[in-house]
Amino acid sequence: MINDSKVLAIIPARGGSKGVLRKNIRELSGKPLIAWTIEEAKKSLYIDRVIVSTDDEEIAEVAREWGCEVPFLRPSEFAQDHTPGIDPVLHAMEMLPGYDYTMLLQPTSPLRIAEDIDACLEHCVKQGANACVSVSLTDKSPYWMYHLSETNGLLPVLHSEQPVLRRQDAPDVYVLNGAVYVARSTWLQQTRTYLQAETIGFVMPKERSFDIDTQFDFTFVETIMNEKKTTK
Repeated sequence: MINDSKVLAIIPARGGSKGVLRKNIRELSGKPLIAWTIEEAKKSLYIDRVIVSTDDEEIAEVAREWGCEVPFLRPSEFAQDHTPGIDPVLHAMEMLPGYDYTMLLQPTSPLRIAEDIDACLEHCVKQGANACVSVSLTDKSPYWMYHLSETNGLLPVLHSEQPVLRRQDAPDVYVLNGAVYVARSTWLQQTRTYLQAETIGFVMPKERSFDIDTQFDFTFVETIMNEKKTTK
């Protein structure tokens, strides 16, 4: 609990991942990918209940082996390629009512640690915000990004009266890193999204902000993890 408020953490893990086959239970530096998130969530000072929401029996079994509760199997309609990411969260909230805050912890952020989880929740509560999501500073400034016209002309994504020519002159820009989403449960049920104009950001270090989506991401993160092991 935090300030007498109960916290539910949901780890969504469907079986039909496309970018990396069986990604959520594939071994990453000695553990299934999902295990990294389960372990850190269980270390949280504030989370009252951690569950995995999955449609897949094998994923459910792996989650239980790593000490996480799987109180139900997610209906198939909430596990399709086109299923909005919020739907499994809302389904879990309906199945498990009574929590003041609902947190989404994607298993594709294995470098996120318990301190990040707790700090994001603390930030949300301290600021009196309805929702808070983790972000990281990006070095890919949108001031240097372009669309291509039909004739391959460069069309700026952002328009500025004064062109930003040097990196150090560009304003800081933050990107969603996918690691932690938290919101007041009643607000989330009403808005059906963590991202509204009133949502605040919690800044995480870039070195813990990798989101695994492709085989390259998987290999890259595993290399980082293995290097950390050898330097300890």
